[in-house]
Amino acid sequence: MRTLIKNALVYTGNNFQKSDVLIEDSVIHSLGTAIPENGVARVFDFNNNSFLFPGLVDVHVHLREPGFSYKETIKTGTAAAAKSGYTAVCAMPNLDPVPDCPQNLKKELDIIRRDAAIDVFPFASITKGRKGRGECVDFNALKDSAIGFSDDGTGVQDEPLMREAMEKCAEAGSIISAHCEVNSLLNGGYIHDGKYCREHGHKGISSESEWREIERDCRLAQETGCRLHICHISTKESVDIIRKAKARGVKVTCETAPHYLTLCEDDLQEDGRFKMNPPLRSAEDKEALLNGIKDGTVDVIATDHAPHSAEEKSKGLAKSAMGITGLETAFPVLYTKLVKTGFITLEKLIDLMAVRPREIFGIEGGKIEPGMPADICVYDLNKKFTVDSNRFVSMGKSTPFDGWELYAQNKLTLLRGEIVYETV
Repeated sequence: MRTLIKNALVYTGNNFQKSDVLIEDSVIHSLGTAIPENGVARVFDFNNNSFLFPGLVDVHVHLREPGFSYKETIKTGTAAAAKSGYTAVCAMPNLDPVPDCPQNLKKELDIIRRDAAIDVFPFASITKGRKGRGECVDFNALKDSAIGFSDDGTGVQDEPLMREAMEKCAEAGSIISAHCEVNSLLNGGYIHDGKYCREHGHKGISSESEWREIERDCRLAQETGCRLHICHISTKESVDIIRKAKARGVKVTCETAPHYLTLCEDDLQEDGRFKMNPPLRSAEDKEALLNGIKDGTVDVIATDHAPHSAEEKSKGLAKSAMGITGLETAFPVLYTKLVKTGFITLEKLIDLMAVRPREIFGIEGGKIEPGMPADICVYDLNKKFTVDSNRFVSMGKSTPFDGWELYAQNKLTLLRGEIVYETV
């Protein structure tokens, strides 16, 4: 099938140029001006507000299936992603059964093949049962079907076990995506151990519980040669440790999330939609993360899309489940708060959300040029809207961005030339 997109501003890698894009079968066939419509099955004619760039990639989502389909399903989660311009997501292993062996991973893969609207690349767990202790999984048995290995939601507490995992992961030629958290430093906390916590009588999570394990894992990655990707960093110390590790030549990359770049403890409300792990930190931490975005220390912005039922999120800061919904707000939040304000360029945001994730995890695409997979999205950057979580495609409705006025709405998402989302 041939599809023609006309009059869009097309991402070149360095800037945007007005161009037509002809897609044939699953790949980009050609770019140019006034490409004829002969033999074209579908034509999309856009205007100057429409920006065409590679489909977004989220390397940290929770699709909740198998095991927790009352929170989200692969079908609903990937539909929400497609709506937002994502053509690939990496699914975390917080599942039942845990994908810690080929048989368990196959159960997830079967649902992906049946129901996913876009590409889903699952993580296998690092430890059996995703317990963060005990025994490592068989990395070689899982490496061909898993995008990488993660115990997300659980930090691997035992240093000898993490060393063994990194050695085996390096031998398998894969990557560890580490949730870094020292359990002994949590002390029952559930929001940042800062001013808001003290003033409102809550239990706090210290910054050290995150950065102490990042420090250890960067050292182990240096000693073992393992590729290490660090999940959802939230503290200024984490940024500094990773910056220094990169300078030493450690094979380490990291991600943060939109909420850590645009919110802090000063924005907290007594509402479960402000509760996630790691928590919203101090204004100083947010500033350090923003600087890490600008200087390249932070490689990727992922959502940590973590949907829960309405009941689970209705119990305030103290008792609600950890996690918020992120896929349907991520790009508009970041475009509005970081690009429109002039903090970073649109090209930099695309690098953080579409290019670098592919480079780090070996996912094809990331360029708009002939021969590349036609995995693309088209955003109207001037389109203004108000976030209304009741209209989310995701089953998860809990977001701290509810009611925000944002810019940028996705018009079209193509996966290998097939329409997986278009505005009505």
